[in-house]
Amino acid sequence: MPHSIAEPQSLVLIAEDEPEIADILSAYLQRSGLRGVHAADGRRTLDLHLSLKPDLIVLDVQMPCVDGWQVLSEVRRRGNTPVIMLTALDQDIDKLMGLRIGADDYVVKPFNPAEVVARIQAVLRRARPGGDQPTRRFIRLGRLQADLESHEIAVQNDGRFLPLPLTLTEFRLLVHLMRAPHRVFGREELLVACLPEGEALERTVDSHVSKLRKKLEAVGLGGIPASVRGVGYRLGSVS
Repeated sequence: MPHSIAEPQSLVLIAEDEPEIADILSAYLQRSGLRGVHAADGRRTLDLHLSLKPDLIVLDVQMPCVDGWQVLSEVRRRGNTPVIMLTALDQDIDKLMGLRIGADDYVVKPFNPAEVVARIQAVLRRARPGGDQPTRRFIRLGRLQADLESHEIAVQNDGRFLPLPLTLTEFRLLVHLMRAPHRVFGREELLVACLPEGEALERTVDSHVSKLRKKLEAVGLGGIPASVRGVGYRLGSVS
């Protein structure tokens, strides 16, 4: 069969510490016209993400050196590389579902490699300009508007949007809550998704939320984010 001129093959970074699984996925990717490169631990994954700039990462949760949650958090700080998480059957599904805000999809082990490749292709299509869904550059909720390109959040007052003086961590927390304003987010989930490496205590989340709440109160948005005793925080209604 003659070969047609095609677009460059998409590069998929397979972050998986079990070489047998990585080899199977690589073979199925190649069969589907995609390229695969393997990283056996989280630190190597982050190094290859910087050097190779893959089009997508298939990321196992239980990775040595740096686990999958930390890798996902760092990848999200760097940009918008699509990520599909791999998780064992005994993984905490609630936590996993929460990470759908940060991850583009997830697959539970054991899995059908053909299905994984189909999901990879679907996520890649969505990620391309003009793909299945447009890239969201702004999030608007009530009087709040988040600019995901400039990392700024503004509040509407008398028809004008005035910027909020937020730190980067406060911006990440508020955007995370804005994406699902009525959902309660646990402190550990917010810690993984929003806070820089090295801040490993859940009470650090409380401190950042407290400062964020004071800044929102100063512009007339009182009582948010709301505390949910024994669980965490939710944004709630923004009017």
